[in-house]
Amino acid sequence: MRELVSEAEVVAASGDDDLVVWAAQGMRPGVRAWAYGDAVAVASPAASRRDRLVVRGTAGGTTGDTAARLVPLVRHALAEAGPSYRPLGDAALIEQVVAAVPELEPAVGFSWMGTEKLAPPRQEATGPEVIGAEVIGAEGAYREGTASWLADSAAPEVAALLAAANPGSYAVPGLPRVRRWAGVRYGGSGALLAVAADAWSAPTVGLLAGVATAAPARGRGLGERVCRFVASALLAEHGRAALMVDDWNRAAVVVYERLGFARRRVAATGLRA
Repeated sequence: MRELVSEAEVVAASGDDDLVVWAAQGMRPGVRAWAYGDAVAVASPAASRRDRLVVRGTAGGTTGDTAARLVPLVRHALAEAGPSYRPLGDAALIEQVVAAVPELEPAVGFSWMGTEKLAPPRQEATGPEVIGAEVIGAEGAYREGTASWLADSAAPEVAALLAAANPGSYAVPGLPRVRRWAGVRYGGSGALLAVAADAWSAPTVGLLAGVATAAPARGRGLGERVCRFVASALLAEHGRAALMVDDWNRAAVVVYERLGFARRRVAATGLRA
């Protein structure tokens, strides 16, 4: 069992796996990592609201093979980091770990999505567009639905929109490492219609989170527009952008795939109470 003490060691041990490198968070204080053969585990406190133990190993072999590589490492990491940490990794791998470690809960699946380059935007009409009751000429300096970074003073508006449109959002204003929010406003009233956050980003993997669109404004592409804006900024600063999404949220998955994010099925588990 070998402890990894730098981001470079985590990158080398994991093959620069974006999920593992994101969890390492630049090896900020509190993060710990270990390697055992080809298995890697990173304990990352309060990463997207959870104490996460992101693991990587070789799935696809027999359960015994996987257990031999990864299960001792998971047990060691949990003993070192503490019982609040939740193993997270590729779905097939986590299922094998759960089968070999009876004290773990059944796995819960979702998706990790990442990209190093956004897909081109869809073709948009060149004439005036109609949004709500307003018509705005395409040649205007300000077009309805433009995404931009929001001032800190917009935090109450962001919180209200999230409470109504995405109450389960892990990212909310005021949390540590939820760095900044972007939004789309309605030109006439200035009402906030869609938001997304740069949150829990790592030096080489930026994380998109806190996505929400007001119910009356859905179907206009505003959520996609604000996500493209934030993802572009993350790529420019970090080189890679990623996000987490529930598998049942097919509409969101479609939007992210249209933006150029590739889907990776992952799962998480935790120690039984």
